[in-house]
Amino acid sequence: MSGLSAVIITRNEAHNIVRCLRALKGVCTDVVVVDAESSDDTAALARAEGARVIVRKWTDYSDQKNFANAQAVHPWVLSLDADEELSDDLKRSLQDAVSKGLSGAYAMDRLTNYCGQWVRHGGWYPDTKVRLFHRDQARWEGSHVHETLALAPGIPVHRLDGDLLHYSYPTLASHAERIERYSTLHAQKMYAAGKQASVVKRWLSPVAKFLSGYLLQGGLLDGRAGWHIARLSAKAVHLKYAKLHALHHGRS
Repeated sequence: MSGLSAVIITRNEAHNIVRCLRALKGVCTDVVVVDAESSDDTAALARAEGARVIVRKWTDYSDQKNFANAQAVHPWVLSLDADEELSDDLKRSLQDAVSKGLSGAYAMDRLTNYCGQWVRHGGWYPDTKVRLFHRDQARWEGSHVHETLALAPGIPVHRLDGDLLHYSYPTLASHAERIERYSTLHAQKMYAAGKQASVVKRWLSPVAKFLSGYLLQGGLLDGRAGWHIARLSAKAVHLKYAKLHALHHGRS
């Protein structure tokens, strides 16, 4: 059976990394963690779980991930985030794919845990991601806000059974904090591209975002979690355009 390398970039992920790494046992024969000078015990915990840890100063998501891919022993790479975990069904699906011989690239559905609840509506599921690929046929691209995996032309993408479990927001405060940070990055990116924040964008886009997620995409079926996701997603849209408007008017 050919080998498979798992690649993870980290920065202060001590609360997540052990769960992520333990789920890889029996699936990957090589595990690489590229740590961006964490101030917590991320690196030590990863080493204790048998991972090869390389400490590297943070640059951006795409560059860190491309560097990490280059450190893998095997050319076939399973790219994960520290807050993700292979479900048992996905582990079996991966093992089966490796035993049959890998080709092309592989996508998997990602199921998010929000404040202790699994979310299946509101546009958050299946959240399909391509995470298994040959490193010579794929490269991470994009800005510091969102990185995307670019596959070589003509590479077929196969679907794997089982969910990639994503422990995204343990608390409402953690969601609000990320919205604050990412809305600033989005606003800066749009400002650099010369985009404007009209009145419609600032006030009607958040309403449309809420109605789409909560009603049209069934977020209300997720109960309390669906409500908070919808309202905070609307807030994120409002903040993004409000900050863009402030940049155009010389306010921080």
